[in-house]
Amino acid sequence: MNAPSAATLDQPLQTLPRALPAWVYNHPEMTRLEHERILLPSWQIVCHVNSIPKAGDYVTFDLGPESVLVLRDRDGSIRAFHNVCQHRGARLLDGAGNCPATITCPYHGWTYRHDGGLIGMPVRESFPGLDRSGHGLRAVQVDTAFGLVFVCLKADAKGNYPPPVSKVWGKLGEELKPYRTEEMVPLSPITSDVWNVDWKIAMDNYLESYHVPIGHPGLYRMFTPDYDDQATEPGVARGLSWLRENRSSRWSEGLYQSLIERAAAHLPEAQRRCWRFYSALPNLGIDVYPDQMDFFQVLPAGPGKCIIRGAVFGLPGATRELRAVRFLSNRINTSVNNEDKWLCERVQRGLESSSYKPGPLSRLESCMLEFHDLLRERIPEFRLAQAPRQFG
Repeated sequence: MNAPSAATLDQPLQTLPRALPAWVYNHPEMTRLEHERILLPSWQIVCHVNSIPKAGDYVTFDLGPESVLVLRDRDGSIRAFHNVCQHRGARLLDGAGNCPATITCPYHGWTYRHDGGLIGMPVRESFPGLDRSGHGLRAVQVDTAFGLVFVCLKADAKGNYPPPVSKVWGKLGEELKPYRTEEMVPLSPITSDVWNVDWKIAMDNYLESYHVPIGHPGLYRMFTPDYDDQATEPGVARGLSWLRENRSSRWSEGLYQSLIERAAAHLPEAQRRCWRFYSALPNLGIDVYPDQMDFFQVLPAGPGKCIIRGAVFGLPGATRELRAVRFLSNRINTSVNNEDKWLCERVQRGLESSSYKPGPLSRLESCMLEFHDLLRERIPEFRLAQAPRQFG
């Protein structure tokens, strides 16, 4: 939920940019191109570093037909590989768990070291002359920042991988230091929720706060709208919301407001009444609260459908008061997520109407416009009012 300062909002209507055409939110060819040109060449969150604390601990991550496994090696390093056996292509691992000694394919028993090297296979003599060194698991680019593990599955059209995550985030990443996000531990398993919404609609929704006063009455009761106190780096944006002095009349909201400053005594006083919302193009969000942190990813699941993947993390050794505000925070955020799902599904249905023409965008939707400009740059078909007969 990010937006620029609202200091100057007046513009002549004819100069306002327009939303994307409706057809791009429900077209199978666009889903294919977005996967190849937008998502695969970008940093994607897999888990927290403390989700895989011991040697052999792993978490898998699926992005369309691709699957990645992230694993803690015996030397303590974090490695990432395509989750595919190099014999006949079987998926190796599912979900999360531990491979104490080797990674073993469930189909024919080919086994790999934690560094991806092929150890051996049953009936080895049936592969005369096979050089095992050429059949190890295929490595995937991996990086860590803010305590989170990121992967990038392919280079862009120019053959370049994105810069390190910390460089992409720049000064915005420095803002997270007081929260000690690297020390956090998972407070919940990684969850996935299917929405009947194109992934771009869900991401559009997160990238603007224009809808908050109407769409999220609970947040509006608790917080100032985050139209001010904004900051951006190319591809990354941050919005701040500050707790109001007047407490909400709803018990969970008002109780959170009354408890959070004492419960978050581990933070500098200035951070105890602030909720931070960070977005990273093309499809990531990190929300940082005084009591905990979460991430979410918006993943395509075909035309008109997406998966919202995420998890919650917090500092270990929480006091009773901190545990209480985490409960309240989760209750409030569950309500917000349900509201977003409902709103986005209404947009998906509305875009199917032949009467819709792309409307003007507010300056409060400029982060969404940056997202749309990225889509237009990577996939020129986004500039067309109607779907073409042939795609690039």
